Amino acid sequence: MKKDQNNDLAKYLFHEGTNYRAFDYMGSFLDGDECTFRVWAPGAKKVYVTGEFCNWEPFVYEADKVTDSGIYECRIKNIKQFDAYKYVFETQDGRTLYKSDPYARHFETRPNTSSKVYKFNDYEWGDQAWMKSRKVPKEGPMNIYELHLGTWKTRENGDFYSYREYADYLLAYLKEMKYTHVELLPLMEHPYDKSWGYQVTGYFAPTSRYGLPEDLMYLVDLLHQNNIGIILDWVPGHFPKDESGLFEFDGSCVYEYSDPLKMEHKEWGTRVFDYGKNEVISFLISNAVYWLDKFHIDGLRVDAVSSMLYLDYFRQGGEWRPNIYGGKENLEVLDFLRKLNEHVHDVFPGAMMIAEESTAWPKVSHPIEDGGLGFDFKWNMGWMNDSLKYLEADPFFRSGIHNNMTFSITYAFSENYILALSHDEVVHGKKSILEKAYVAYEDKFKSLRVFLAYMYAHPGKKLTFMGTDIAQVIEWNDERQLDWVLLDYPIHANHKKFVKDLNTIYAKHKQLWELDTNWDGFRWNTVDDYTNNVFTFTRYDAKGNEMLVICNFSSQKLKKYKIGVSSDKKYKILLNSDAKKYGGEGLVNRNIHSVKSEFNGFDYYIEVNIGSFGSLYLVEKYEVF
Repeated sequence: MKKDQNNDLAKYLFHEGTNYRAFDYMGSFLDGDECTFRVWAPGAKKVYVTGEFCNWEPFVYEADKVTDSGIYECRIKNIKQFDAYKYVFETQDGRTLYKSDPYARHFETRPNTSSKVYKFNDYEWGDQAWMKSRKVPKEGPMNIYELHLGTWKTRENGDFYSYREYADYLLAYLKEMKYTHVELLPLMEHPYDKSWGYQVTGYFAPTSRYGLPEDLMYLVDLLHQNNIGIILDWVPGHFPKDESGLFEFDGSCVYEYSDPLKMEHKEWGTRVFDYGKNEVISFLISNAVYWLDKFHIDGLRVDAVSSMLYLDYFRQGGEWRPNIYGGKENLEVLDFLRKLNEHVHDVFPGAMMIAEESTAWPKVSHPIEDGGLGFDFKWNMGWMNDSLKYLEADPFFRSGIHNNMTFSITYAFSENYILALSHDEVVHGKKSILEKAYVAYEDKFKSLRVFLAYMYAHPGKKLTFMGTDIAQVIEWNDERQLDWVLLDYPIHANHKKFVKDLNTIYAKHKQLWELDTNWDGFRWNTVDDYTNNVFTFTRYDAKGNEMLVICNFSSQKLKKYKIGVSSDKKYKILLNSDAKKYGGEGLVNRNIHSVKSEFNGFDYYIEVNIGSFGSLYLVEKYEVF
């Protein structure tokens, strides 16, 4: 009786749009050798379950309609773990459709598209300490290594490793390089490799390319036990038109909008979820909960939020309809995102919700009660676009776009930002970050080092895509692994050493992250030296400790360069991107001590030597008595 009552409640909440654990009711559930299948197909005329267990005969097992709003249920005996299956729909217009299970936990490996009966084994987690102490690092360090698992590292023949093998390789590398978090491009099941996981057909299934769901659990667990967080890219904004997937699921628009002015993303040729449909909201929020709950994921980066927020996204006049207030905002999306973030924070207080949002939409990372969307962080796309344009400019002409590197500070504290050099910036002809610099080849490495030094010191958390750490020469090739062979060459090995040291300094020094969200943590020292392409600023921690950051984006060595500082102190060099150990010239600075004399609005100044395309991090040199 209790089970029936629970099922009745699950059905009710699902149709109400508030069943945020719909995966506990919908999908396939193996009990001994009997399996219960449940699917939502409100437009179907009849529903069947077929699979290996009946030699794929389509009409042997008919499902019963258990709710007026279209949930169907079927119980079948003699089912075993890993049995492949699909739903068969007789549509209202007389067609027969074969569809995978939207709630399936496991799938056949591509190119096959069937769902598989899968009952979780009792995985023994060892990350209790991490999960207990986990919190959103708004006042802590977050340095994210973004990667696509299947092209980060492969076997010699090009085949993928398993989740468990990747876990061991990743752990060793992330620990060596001192990253605090890793972000994986979508791991949800997807048939097309070159979609990088962004065209999802199995939202509840870790892709079988790399193994079983428990294998992914092992990967997460291992990282957690070594104090490394893991973020997943998540795609609630659209889904592909694969015949086996959510597309016109039962012959009608089930998961997508039926309105032709809203149903399709023009840019990607994909379908848009119907955020006004209760059952879709139950599906999407349940999916977020699923990854945070079952797999202990520390955060979800929500893909393409801008495409969700705006009714006119990538549409011309006449291709969209204003909302009831005459605006271009999708009010249903606003309601969905706020419900999503509110629930995640209520149930998983240490988990992060991150928005990839590329417009000036206000208060993306502000609390819902303050009129915000409730995300914890927002990618700073403005900083990324401006700074990369600066990097790509000939140094001779950088003086004319000096504000590309300074403008971001004017809004740096309006949101909780993540500075992202993501996969999107190193593919489809955009070149690698190394190659973007419009300088001679021998200067590209120096230019990349000063750029990263500027980025790491700029307010906001950090994210860099794989390959930036080894100075990948060519842009990301989504058909093969990174060019790890580059590390056989000293210039690349030295760059990797620089990134490791930069990561180490970032994690250790609170000045670089403790006050990321307010002006108390930042002050310009040199903001307008466009002639020399120099930027200097000070970062502060909560106790007032300083770090002076000096970045020279010109090809000129600068001797005895004068910088105003606030007090009388001696400095030591924490980081010199021009050091010989990184392949630089090793321009020497000795006895950096401030001089009492007004300069550039400061009461003191120092003089330093800065290498071409060089950067220095300076902290106070404490006397030892």
